[in-house]
Amino acid sequence: MTTTTTDPTLEAAPERAVTGRLRGSLGVASIVFIVVAAASPLGVIGGPVPLGIAFGNGAGFPFTYLVATAVLLLFAVGFTAATPFVRSAGAFYAYVDRGLGRAAGLGTAFAALLSYLALEAGVFGLLGPAVDGLLQSYGLPAVPWWVYALVGFVAVSALGYFNIELSTKVLAVLLIAEVLIVLALDAVVIFGGGGPEGYSTGVFDPAQILSGAPGFAILFAILSFIGFEATAVFRDEAKDPDRTIPRATYISLISIGIFYAVSSWALISANGQSGIVENTTSNAGTVLATTAETYLGTVGGHIIQVLFATSLFACILSFHNIATRYFFSLGRKGVLSSSLAAAHPKFGSPARASLLTSGIVLALVAVAVVLGLEPITQFYTWLGGISSVGVVLLLVITSVAVLAIFRKDSHSLGAWRTTIAPVLGLIGLLTFLAIILVNLPVLVGEASYGPFSIGVLVLLVAAFALGPVIAAARKDAELD
Repeated sequence: MTTTTTDPTLEAAPERAVTGRLRGSLGVASIVFIVVAAASPLGVIGGPVPLGIAFGNGAGFPFTYLVATAVLLLFAVGFTAATPFVRSAGAFYAYVDRGLGRAAGLGTAFAALLSYLALEAGVFGLLGPAVDGLLQSYGLPAVPWWVYALVGFVAVSALGYFNIELSTKVLAVLLIAEVLIVLALDAVVIFGGGGPEGYSTGVFDPAQILSGAPGFAILFAILSFIGFEATAVFRDEAKDPDRTIPRATYISLISIGIFYAVSSWALISANGQSGIVENTTSNAGTVLATTAETYLGTVGGHIIQVLFATSLFACILSFHNIATRYFFSLGRKGVLSSSLAAAHPKFGSPARASLLTSGIVLALVAVAVVLGLEPITQFYTWLGGISSVGVVLLLVITSVAVLAIFRKDSHSLGAWRTTIAPVLGLIGLLTFLAIILVNLPVLVGEASYGPFSIGVLVLLVAAFALGPVIAAARKDAELD
């Protein structure tokens, strides 16, 4: 934390700290890499997908991704239509400020920061054990999970300090590798005639789609898309943002949705539809690796293990960049200290904001270590609960804000983009939010609402409540 006040290269540019903009020339592909990496495709296929199959609707689970994609695309219609009229690089909170006012906008900003910082820190609870398990398989001794988490933390902090284009290059390499290995597995299964029972038909069978607990399936499906709002976070570093952001949003959502639907269907087919629920219930954490070994050989299984760890790293790096730009934007608008808006004179990066993000995440990981929390079932699960509720709540509030923006002035964009699609998306998102709230105790490891699930809601309410307080204290601050 002391680095933020002693870095001479930053102190040399006080004028830029307040008025400068970040430098970058991100195109559609670069922003899509960041967004899809945040979604962690391989991590999803190895985590939420088996859980969604086991505790959701079994062989009908792939259809759930199509439902989630459709709802989010309806949301994106209004979200992207409003983008040219929201000039700030603040993603959700800038839209809420324009539609619902400063107090609501600031509350949204702090809730978003809480959600993304919690998720970034929580995924370290997955990364540490994943790397430890990988290296143990090669004969190295076991070490505490936080050792490898700390190594990953240093790498993420270093990349976050430099220009965003360096991060996008790293993310591109990691993302392409993890997507290719999953596509290779999909191709072997699909072009090989499926698995022991041929191709799964559950995705087309209403009885399968509605079997089990489809509401719980929706929960895991929607969690797989967290991070797609990053398309608007990088406005300042995008080429022609009014065109780049909408295109990146649609491409990200469609590609993620299709990838998850096809890959989850292939995973079910590979293992046999009749026994997939039992298989994933007993082996949720290993079903992807064992499937890869069966269809791609031992080498394929090892590659999956390696890329699972790098997928988690890419996810952390993406959310670090998102949270950092929230801090930068709030500093530039006078909501937080203007020193956070210091664009590095050499790299054109939000260096100080990145250091603050790193400091908070390090503190959260340190608390987990000191308290002796189990990294996956406690640290990741609890922080993941905050993120899941927070992000869907942000989507709901942003949907309302978009409708409010176009209620003031439709800008002659037509009823579909300004009213019909946003309303349909809002209805879908409210349904998702209700489902997540009902299932929140299970998500954080409780049988019913207890201290942890209630604590998640209290933290989010407190974050939103900061909005009116800060709005009253910093009346000169502008969000858009």
